[in-house]
Order: sequence, then structure tokens, then C-alpha cells
Amino acid sequence: MAVPIAVLDCDLLLYGRGHRTLDRFKLEDVTDEYLVSTYGFPRQFIYYLVDLLGATLSRPTQRSRAISPETQILAALGFYTSGSFQTRMGDAIGISQASMSRCVANVTEALVERASQFIHFPEDEAAVQSLKDDFYGLAGMPGVLGVVDCTHVVIKAPNAEDLSYVNRKGVHSLNCLMVCDARGVLLSAETHWPGSLPDCTVLEQAALTSQFETELHKDGWLLGDSSFLLRTWLMTPLHIPETPAEYRYNMAHSATHNVIERTLRTIRSRFRCLDGSKGTLQYSPEKSSHIVLACCVLHNISLQHGLDVWSSPATGHMEQPEEEYEQMESVDSEACRIRQELLLTHFT
Repeated sequence: MAVPIAVLDCDLLLYGRGHRTLDRFKLEDVTDEYLVSTYGFPRQFIYYLVDLLGATLSRPTQRSRAISPETQILAALGFYTSGSFQTRMGDAIGISQASMSRCVANVTEALVERASQFIHFPEDEAAVQSLKDDFYGLAGMPGVLGVVDCTHVVIKAPNAEDLSYVNRKGVHSLNCLMVCDARGVLLSAETHWPGSLPDCTVLEQAALTSQFETELHKDGWLLGDSSFLLRTWLMTPLHIPETPAEYRYNMAHSATHNVIERTLRTIRSRFRCLDGSKGTLQYSPEKSSHIVLACCVLHNISLQHGLDVWSSPATGHMEQPEEEYEQMESVDSEACRIRQELLLTHFT
């Protein structure tokens, strides 16, 4: 005889029937201080996310008790900023741990869908010039359109046979290629690269390279460290500076490039799910990549709303595989000529 199988709703078991949406937690019932300490962001920022993502998160569902966009967003922010699906987080907003997981997935995909809206290079001439001026004001390095670097985010092993995500420290990770402006706003974020790939290979294969070689401005460049090859659009430091001009160039390069290093540290500080202190991201590489990108989108939105993430103290364990690379020098004669001209024109 066939035995009927009942599909149980975790939230239904916990809270019973009644409302159509799970709205036990109300933003207006708590202080901004509580919201910042628990979910990482103040009330008005959360309201903005509800307006931005509400339609997507309210898509029709067969579930009799859909979770409201507001509750989904709080659940996701709680995970991003704490790195944990702890029961207390779900209890605070009245949902189960299983529902917490679904909320994180829903909000992550909604943010990823909007990544190009918030992460992009400026296009009009005035904005591009402003970008260069801001960088020049840091240390006198002209023509800079962005600073680029890679960062590793630790993930669970996809499977025993796949070694492509094992980095140089022997742990599974994503190698994420990031570019930011002088304020730390991300201009590009490619979060899907396997951890086994060195930074130079990631850049070689990245969409960013195609952009700069075929589309973007020919009168400026990115700044990258010595893990990258010198290119006509990517200025790297000199391996062994010998002249005063070369020393000045390297010092200006280092002071300017420091912006991306600082930005990556503070993203990890705010979004603790990325910093390794709570363990690895327990998702497939694709889903983990989307979580990293969602945090990047939130980082840019927070800067747009005047939330200075650099003012937040860096706390916790920052698990970040250091890239062990050999100094790389380009054989691109045109790139060498451009860097030499930069030295003579601005640093002699």
C-alpha cells in the first residue's frame, strides 16, 4: 500500500498557521544601533534594499506562507555580516534555519542580477576625468583609471577529484579580481576564478582585459602590483628602481595601489562570511561566487549612501592566502615605452 508523504514546512511547524507572510520582526520596533550591530546596516539602508529588491523577492510562490522581502533581506544581511546561520539569527526574525538559507539564496541572486547597475566604470568624459583627478590627488600618479588586485575567498571542496580550486596554500578558494576607484568604490568584480590560477593568469583570461584592450579609454591605465605583467593599460612597479625618478614612481604607485588593498580588507571586515573566521563558504563554487559578488554590490551601495566602511575597525581572522609570485617583467615594448615616458614626464 502506498504511504502518503507529507511535505513539511519548517516555519509552519515552528509557528503554526495564521498570517500569509512571516512578518513577526518589524524594523520600526528596534533601534538603528540594534540593526547595525545585528545586521550590519541602519534602517534607511535596509528600507532602500526593500524598495530595490522587493518586486524580485515577492515573486509568486506555491508556499502558503511566503516570507516578506523585508524579512528575506534581514536574513541575508545577517548571514553576510556574521558569516553564520546560527539559530539565534533566525529566531530574531522568526524563521527557521532552512528558511534562512533560502532567504540568503534569494537575496543573493537578486543582488547579482543588479551587479552591472552598481559595479561599472564611468563612461562620460567628466566622470572619467574626475576619476583621474581623485587618484592624482592621492600621490601624484597621473592617468589612473583604477587600481586592480586579486583576493582569495575560501570555499568548501567541490569534490575530491577537482583540484582546480586548490590554491598555493593547499585550501580551496575562489580567486577574485577587483578594481576600485580612489574612494574604494568597486569598478569591476570578477569573483568566479578557481583558486589554483595565479593572479596574472586570472587577469589574462578576465573580461577586464578584453574591456581595456578593445573598449575603454586609451589615455589612462590601471595600477597593478608585481604579480601582473606590465601592459599599455596596466602600470606595474619597477623591479629594481635605480634612479630618483624610478624611486618616486614606485612610491607613488605603492601609495595609490594601497587603496585596493585597503578596500579588500574592509570588505572582508564588513562581510564576515568572506573572511574565513566562520569557516569556508559551504556552497558550490558558482553559488559562492554569487555571494562574493552580492557583497560587492552591497559595498558599493553602502558607499553611495554615505556609509564609510573604512571607518569600521577590521576585526576577526582575515584568512587570505598570500600570493607567492616572482617579479614579472613585460616583453611588451610599447608598454615599457609608456612607463618610461611616464617616468620622464612626471617623476624626473
